[in-house]
Amino acid sequence: MRNYTYTEAKQYILEIPRFAKKHTMEETKRLLKLVVGDKPPGKIIHVAGTNGKGSVCAYLRSILLESGRQVGLFTSPHLETMRERICMGNEMISEEEFTAAFERVMEVVEEENHPSFFEFLFLMAMVYFQEKNPEYIILETGLGGRLDATNAIDNPVLCVITEIGYDHMEYLGDTIREIAAEKAGIIKAGVPVVFFDRRRESTEILTQYAKKGRSPLVFIGNSNILDVNINNKSIDFSLDTGYYKYVNLSLETNAQYQVENAALAVCAAERLKDVKITPRTIRRGLGAMRWPGRMEEVLPGIYLDGAHNEDGMEAFLQTASHDGCTGKRFLLFGVVADKRYEAMAAQIAESGLFTRAALTLLETDRSASIDRLKAAWQQYKEISCSFHENAGEAYRELLSCKEGKDVIYVAGSLYLTGQMRSLLKKSDND
Repeated sequence: MRNYTYTEAKQYILEIPRFAKKHTMEETKRLLKLVVGDKPPGKIIHVAGTNGKGSVCAYLRSILLESGRQVGLFTSPHLETMRERICMGNEMISEEEFTAAFERVMEVVEEENHPSFFEFLFLMAMVYFQEKNPEYIILETGLGGRLDATNAIDNPVLCVITEIGYDHMEYLGDTIREIAAEKAGIIKAGVPVVFFDRRRESTEILTQYAKKGRSPLVFIGNSNILDVNINNKSIDFSLDTGYYKYVNLSLETNAQYQVENAALAVCAAERLKDVKITPRTIRRGLGAMRWPGRMEEVLPGIYLDGAHNEDGMEAFLQTASHDGCTGKRFLLFGVVADKRYEAMAAQIAESGLFTRAALTLLETDRSASIDRLKAAWQQYKEISCSFHENAGEAYRELLSCKEGKDVIYVAGSLYLTGQMRSLLKKSDND
């Protein structure tokens, strides 16, 4: 087999969607066995859900690291580089390690049905983790749960399911119950399941699946969270998970939705039998966590948020409404075409938070077109709208309007979040 450079490996993976389709679960399990053998590395914590998966994974990783554990992390999507998806501790895989894992998977797939883009990266992650041998591996599902490539893992030590809402409905179903059933597909017989009790329909389905598998069921809800105090750059709250009665905690963010995600991560960490979780490790872990693109203040008065569906937008708007802004709020918005962007536009307009919006195309062929953005937004006369071919142009337009106390938010897609992080870094270097 030929040797690849990092650039060649990266480009090959980007081309995969053009010629390879998703495998069946049986095929993915067979490929996994071929690349890592009969026993995949590490103790697997499997995380599914609609919103908050990445944040829950990041909080959980941080708590485990503070507890002295070695932790591997596989997440998606990435914002700026594919290497973000595969991490040991807080460090993403190096270019050399990425290329080595790529070549190992290529050795196998040259003789097999070629895996899809996500399957290929999942296999690479497992090759890398086998080399690094972490004590714990946190796997975030890409889409759904039951048929997701990460579900090829048969024996996780814990399953975590975050908020369930309306997203990817063409694949997962039209109702919360149907979507919850797909997410519940990660539940394994006898393996503890941790989730947040937010919607009656999803709670009923997850409870049903857990009981069927005789899986210990642990859930928390808003009643476990008290005394939430939102500061300018942080949030303080008290949490009761059953292990410790109302631990006082603090998050280095003003994103209100992260309280639920952090609470779920704490609850999950406490269910790991061989890890000593204390109030100190919880506090230090939550305080140390940084997860880009979630109400991230990249420059003074410039915030990036990955809200990309209706529930995510509701959470974003709730946080923005308590930001203490005494000037005007502007929004830079871009979205992929398969999202319910008309509903998101209605949510934003009805919030009354923004005086101006700049709508942009994304750097992906999945982007909603300018015509579709105009159809969704021009009916709302309370917001002054402009439409742009690229995010840089849209950003410069808003920046030219911004005065001292004004705030610019960027939301609608993780693609857009990644583009803006790269654009702002490039501007800093120029």
